[in-house]
Amino acid sequence: MTGKKKNNVPDNGKPVTLKILAEYLDLSPATVSIVLNNSPVAKSISVPTRQRVLAAAAKFEYRPNLHARMLRTRLTSTVGVIVPEVSEGYFTGVMLGVEQYLLQEGFLYFTVSHLGRPDLIDEYPELLMNRAVDGFLMVNSELRNKVNLPVVGISSHSKVPGVSNLVLDHNRAAKMALRHLYDLGHRRIAFMKGSRFVPDSAVRWDAINNIAAEIGIAVRPELCIHLEKNSWSPELGYPPVRELLARTRDFTAVFCFNDTAAIGAIRAIEDVGLSCPKDISVIGFDDIVVAEYYNPRLTTVRQPLHKMGTAAAQLLVRRIQAPEESYPEEVVFEPELVVRESTAGVHMFPVSKHRRSR
Repeated sequence: MTGKKKNNVPDNGKPVTLKILAEYLDLSPATVSIVLNNSPVAKSISVPTRQRVLAAAAKFEYRPNLHARMLRTRLTSTVGVIVPEVSEGYFTGVMLGVEQYLLQEGFLYFTVSHLGRPDLIDEYPELLMNRAVDGFLMVNSELRNKVNLPVVGISSHSKVPGVSNLVLDHNRAAKMALRHLYDLGHRRIAFMKGSRFVPDSAVRWDAINNIAAEIGIAVRPELCIHLEKNSWSPELGYPPVRELLARTRDFTAVFCFNDTAAIGAIRAIEDVGLSCPKDISVIGFDDIVVAEYYNPRLTTVRQPLHKMGTAAAQLLVRRIQAPEESYPEEVVFEPELVVRESTAGVHMFPVSKHRRSR
């Protein structure tokens, strides 16, 4: 039988087709296709058979005929990913999860950055549909007009019907962060509200105000920083914290909008001769990779960015392949407080001369 199978494989350099591969394996083309496409029903096929199919596909460098598949299914196995910008940190964490799952499923993707420009947010879906994408991922970007394709948002909070939104439980996140600061003795806390370009901003700000009132922390207007800059670098947090410190030093902690802003805030604190956390504690949001390696190591609220990216890509692929099924409008993920070195108790250190001199 082995010799017969080998005779079925062309040795003239031409690509091996699904039919030839199936004949070589003495299996039906449907079985081979199910295994190679990692279809949900592939689990019903024995592990040895699946391994044999994958080994043969690798041995003969089998490549699926994507053009034939596109004609048959009217799908291109391509999706559009719309983001504010591509930078280290939040987007790296999310996109690692997105990319790994899409590659596993044989999907390609186009990524476009709108830089917070409303005109590009509105134009990109149309432009990507002209590239024949099968659906969209909106990362920290809010779809404002309905499109006739599957759409999954990550932290997008879209109100457009038919969009599935993957979001964080911001009430729980605020409770974790504020309870941590409260238990350390902090009562006068400076807060950052994210820019209007970021869909999470309003939801997170409402959660902070609600939880602060519940715990007994005053959100003082004079200690509130309203971020206007559309930036994902430490520059987001540095200038506003320097300006705040120039007005007052009557606060013991800063709850930053994200980790990059927190890194900028720490530098601003140090540049006026104060120390973090000795004089002012700082807490971030997201738990990007650099948070663990900055000095001081950053206390932060962790978003499961990789997990959210994977789940969003998985949900989008399901919506593309089975559009007739019903899907959730919202999937909520749980945050985690990661306590490191940038927060400390108010009375752990002697009161500095800088704070006494205000």
